[in-house]
Amino acid sequence: MVTIKDIAKACGVGVSTVSRVLNNRPDVSAEVREKVLLEVRRSGYVPNNSARDLGRNQGNTIGVVVRGTGNLFFADVFNKLTDEADARGFSVIPRFIGSDDDEIQAGAYLEREKRLRGIIFLGGRFDYTPEEMSVIGVPYVLCTYSNEFGTLPDDVYSSVSIDDYHTARTAAETLIGLGHRKIAALIPSTADHSIGELRYRGYLDALSAHDIEVDPQLTAETGSFDLDAAYERVRRLIEENSDFTAMFAVSDTMALAAMKALQDSKRSVPEDVSLLTIDGIQISGFTNPSLSTMVQPAEEIGRKAVDLLAEVLEGRAHRHLLLDTVLRRGGSIAECRTSRPDR
Repeated sequence: MVTIKDIAKACGVGVSTVSRVLNNRPDVSAEVREKVLLEVRRSGYVPNNSARDLGRNQGNTIGVVVRGTGNLFFADVFNKLTDEADARGFSVIPRFIGSDDDEIQAGAYLEREKRLRGIIFLGGRFDYTPEEMSVIGVPYVLCTYSNEFGTLPDDVYSSVSIDDYHTARTAAETLIGLGHRKIAALIPSTADHSIGELRYRGYLDALSAHDIEVDPQLTAETGSFDLDAAYERVRRLIEENSDFTAMFAVSDTMALAAMKALQDSKRSVPEDVSLLTIDGIQISGFTNPSLSTMVQPAEEIGRKAVDLLAEVLEGRAHRHLLLDTVLRRGGSIAECRTSRPDR
């Protein structure tokens, strides 16, 4: 059966563009419109309007609560999410909140004010309880994170994310495979019941699996994902004469700050210190050297979040997806040097 994605691929355009053509929207060029309609006729495509018709009967608006307005990774996720929602006939009402704000209350407010069919939480806490989530009266999806430390039953919500623990463990083992044994960790907190703790656990277990003793002095906590905090913490780590040849940072943005701190302290990357992280934001590929990172599939995460919500709205069960990451080697990691010149 031909799908709207097949039409988009054949025409070399996005799914949302095909959707706009099929809905006779004016914001498409005449050339693209003709190309899409020709492919529709050629392929015999018949729109599947089940989700859209259900939305028209009961309202077709979903809310997206984005927690962390400065999170560069969320931009790619959000863009794909809205494209997929548009393709399925949903209207999206976004709500952007700070990283310290309450996404549950923001979602409850949207639900009351906009009569939503469902909510996608893009970023949030990892420790919800059923009592806290009882204020949300529509289906919801946790996007980019799970409820690892919470008590929500699996059958009351859906989620899509990477496996933060195993991704971090893979990153640390990559550095170990290059011969590094003095590996620093740059994290918000070792015990924040959130993404930082999960990724730190992966780092610790990688060291343990390779009989590398954990050096507490090489754990650099910042208290947040803030760039300034990451920069200052790495500078302090260097000033304390910590002897490390590699660093694992839990996010690209923190790694970017770490790279500048290392370079400002006359530590060359990767000759003196290899640097590996997680996320894969676009800008991290344009640094000098380019950042080595475990790339999250941002677009797939956004698409799957909408898929999961649509499934529940159509009466299917909640699901929980863990997507794979891929190492983008970049230029910030190298084999460990057995000796280092004094600085």
